[in-house]
Amino acid sequence: MKKILSMFALVTMLGLGFTGNTFAEDAAPVADAVATQTAPAADAAAIPATEAAPAEAAPAAAPAPVPNKGDTAWMLISTVLVTLMVIPGLALFYGGLVRQKNMLSVLMQVFMIFSLMAVLWTIYGYSVAFTGGSQFFGGLSKAFLAGITPDSLGATFSKGVYIPELVFVGFQLTFAAITPALIVGAFAERMKFSAILLFMAIWFTFSYLPLAHMVWYWDGPDAITDAASLETVVANAGWLWAKGALDFAGGTVVHINAGVAGLVGAIMVGKRIGYGKEALTPHSLTLTMVGAALLWVGWYGFNAGSNLEANGYAALAFVNTTIATAAATLAWSFTEWSLRGKPSMLGAASGAVAGLVAITPACGFVGPMGAIVIGLLVSPICYFFVAKVKYWLGYDDALDVFGIHAVGGIFGALATGVFVNPALGGAGVVDYVANGVAAYDFGAQMTAQVYAVVTAIVLSAVVSFIAFKIVDVLIGLRVSEEAEREGLDTSAHGERAYHN
Repeated sequence: MKKILSMFALVTMLGLGFTGNTFAEDAAPVADAVATQTAPAADAAAIPATEAAPAEAAPAAAPAPVPNKGDTAWMLISTVLVTLMVIPGLALFYGGLVRQKNMLSVLMQVFMIFSLMAVLWTIYGYSVAFTGGSQFFGGLSKAFLAGITPDSLGATFSKGVYIPELVFVGFQLTFAAITPALIVGAFAERMKFSAILLFMAIWFTFSYLPLAHMVWYWDGPDAITDAASLETVVANAGWLWAKGALDFAGGTVVHINAGVAGLVGAIMVGKRIGYGKEALTPHSLTLTMVGAALLWVGWYGFNAGSNLEANGYAALAFVNTTIATAAATLAWSFTEWSLRGKPSMLGAASGAVAGLVAITPACGFVGPMGAIVIGLLVSPICYFFVAKVKYWLGYDDALDVFGIHAVGGIFGALATGVFVNPALGGAGVVDYVANGVAAYDFGAQMTAQVYAVVTAIVLSAVVSFIAFKIVDVLIGLRVSEEAEREGLDTSAHGERAYHN
């Protein structure tokens, strides 16, 4: 427990230096959320025969909005790309990093988590994350996707522009699936398969869904017409959205959330047998490189798809994703080269993922030069946590989920608040009342970002600790020593990844 507290104190210091005034609520941020809306039906009231007809006919009802086919096609492609990130991208990336005797166990964990989250998202997850309720948790009005049909519409970030709600359901399903799957890298090679599935179901319900609601839920741009309507939207929105926190594609909801859960799991499950005493080296960096490349390609759907429209802002997110990742790859490799004498393929892949993580919350808000700076800075920071802090504190985060996803996500979230500034090339924050870019306030924006970072850390840590305790009491967390030495491929699944 002391290790957990010490890590949270260290990481929280990354953000506590940035405080300021509360965010001005007269500028609504662009947030990755869709409020489902349906075209209003025109109620025609019959005029009694005894009453005189009005002198002028009532104005015709506005035509129902029609989804743009280009936006819809782009979002379907983005959904496929994010699926590619998980299966096979993340599975191969993690699989190559573990020992040969545990390869299939990691593939199975990622594959099954994706499947489990897809079902839970459809049953209740979407409703809890993206319907009104409280500022912290949605309702169950759309449980089992009740009332959602092929004709249901979801808002985007432009007034009057819509996509089919089912497209948004499917797109966000992939986010809900990859986030828990990221966690397994922290306690790879030693946790019971049944315990993993039970933990993921609990964590998804009480950590992922509330944070997604707090960061991304709002009523959509068409609900904002003046200052009074903006106040109503803010009152109905998620808690962190209302505070002005910016998270374009999941720096807090996905990466900090998963990374902190991974740290808690790594500590509570315990170290692998032989950790620190024998080499626990990756069995196939070839597969890790293939997985990293698939992650990079799929991340275009993750980031550019989060714009919800095929327009210039999607292009901005796309370009930023490329150049931030490239800069981070170079920065990690040159850092490793200067400190260890040789640049490694593992280091290049780790740098690429760190860059992808850091640019995720910022990709639609910052300019290309800001993206390059974010990429160049995140890799040395993550490298420090992976190569130094982990060993100083003695926890066994097997595949560096905390060191890359949590630390990179924290840095990216805070950097978003800096480089969104139009004076630094950023896109700024949309003011839907004035239909323009709001004035930038460093103190207010950084305060909102710190709120989001600290909320994600605390929520994930508390939920993860409780969930691991529940699972430990019910079925136990760790496999037996004999099963761990044999390898989880055969002891848990009765299969081998390779046959000599």
